[in-house]
Amino acid sequence: MIKSIAALLLLTAINTFAQTPPKPYGALPAPRQIAWHETEVYGIMHFTPTTFENKEWGFGDADPKSFNPKDFNAEQIVLAAKAGGLRGIVFVAKHHDGFALWPTKTTEYNISKSPFRDGKGDMVKEIADAARKHGLKFGVYCSPWDRNNAKYGTAEYLAIYREQLKELYTNYGPLFMSWHDGANGGDGYYGGAKEKRSIDNTTYYQWDSTWTNLTRKLQPSANIFSDVGWDVRWVGNEDGEAAETSWATLTPVPSKGQNVAVPGQANADENPGGTRNGKFWIPAECDVPLRKGWFYHPDQKPKTPEKLFELYLKSVGRGAGLDLGLAPDTRGQLHEDDVTALKTFGDRVKNTFATNLIARASSKAVNVRGYNSVYSAKNILDGKPESYWATDEDFKTPEVTIDLGNPVTFDIICLQEYIKLGQRIEGFAVDVWEGNDWKEVATGTSVGAKRLIKLSAPVTGQKFRLRITKSPVSVAISEFGLYKDSM
Repeated sequence: MIKSIAALLLLTAINTFAQTPPKPYGALPAPRQIAWHETEVYGIMHFTPTTFENKEWGFGDADPKSFNPKDFNAEQIVLAAKAGGLRGIVFVAKHHDGFALWPTKTTEYNISKSPFRDGKGDMVKEIADAARKHGLKFGVYCSPWDRNNAKYGTAEYLAIYREQLKELYTNYGPLFMSWHDGANGGDGYYGGAKEKRSIDNTTYYQWDSTWTNLTRKLQPSANIFSDVGWDVRWVGNEDGEAAETSWATLTPVPSKGQNVAVPGQANADENPGGTRNGKFWIPAECDVPLRKGWFYHPDQKPKTPEKLFELYLKSVGRGAGLDLGLAPDTRGQLHEDDVTALKTFGDRVKNTFATNLIARASSKAVNVRGYNSVYSAKNILDGKPESYWATDEDFKTPEVTIDLGNPVTFDIICLQEYIKLGQRIEGFAVDVWEGNDWKEVATGTSVGAKRLIKLSAPVTGQKFRLRITKSPVSVAISEFGLYKDSM
């Protein structure tokens, strides 16, 4: 009887372990950040009187009557973005020039004073409605710097800015992002003063209370973007590229000589790669204009589809997000060149990653956690983000062999971790069976939400091996794929 009880207890313990997932490692993403990772590519749209002045930054003195896009077409812009594979749009509701593109109650310098829609227009609403109609997420950017407002630089302005955020947070439905940059203070119109005003941006905006009491309460699903997060960080450049080794975690560090890390006062040198074992999950956004500038200029051309695909590999393919700058022309539409570039880029991404060439292959791992099929290596080929291959605690550098049976030719490797358990892997390699031995064709470091490696030349094989070469803990891998560039 005693032996039977002992055996039962042992069996229960084994079954319990077999059902136990790996322990989370390090900082973890919140649900809103998981949704952001799934978005992958989105756009940020700049359109103010600055467009009609053919400038990059407006001074804040443009006549509202100059803003008159007679053929504005929100659906044309949104559909072009969707064709480009963008899954969201962040609309610049107010840039540094201070011109509000919604009929705000906080300033006279707004769209109701322009000829647009006979003074009854609301461009924030039009873009938000078009985006949701066509299945895109919607977010807003409201510049904290206001070169038009006479109160800027005084204590009174903070209440104005917060009221603007409140209007945007409460009148336009759920947001996937609340976007903030670090441009603060300098030359401006300031109600006719035409002077330079400086502020201490470590204290002036009171970001902690602004984000806690406004953003988190009114838009709990919105990811806060800035140099330092809270949810998504600036990658530290406007080139559209993250570092080859890129961690989704970050410990924000103040700029040299400062005491606090805030938008505009952060150590951007660390942003491209993040902080290994950083205190917070704050992945990188790679923001880059589709053209040379953020606003439309008739003498510029959009980036080629080839360049955009390269940026996709170096942003989304390094665990970051790609944020493309969209710039309507004076008609209020994206130029035909932009539409064509987006469509060609979107088709290339869609066609390239339509089929995982090894999805039907058999897999054999050196270890499966608790011998439990729930954590089987076949999960890395099923195309389901919620399933993953996991190993026992002492298997930190495992490998899995994939046998397809028939040869395939590929030139892009895709690897994804189950990031709900943290970013774990620090090194990996991919081999192809060639003749009588394995040949290494690619190596990498960080993985995270997604890692893409483009080979210098296509490789053909039918038997492949994924090796994890460095990890501080057991692995949790969601997807492994081989693809052929559709170009």
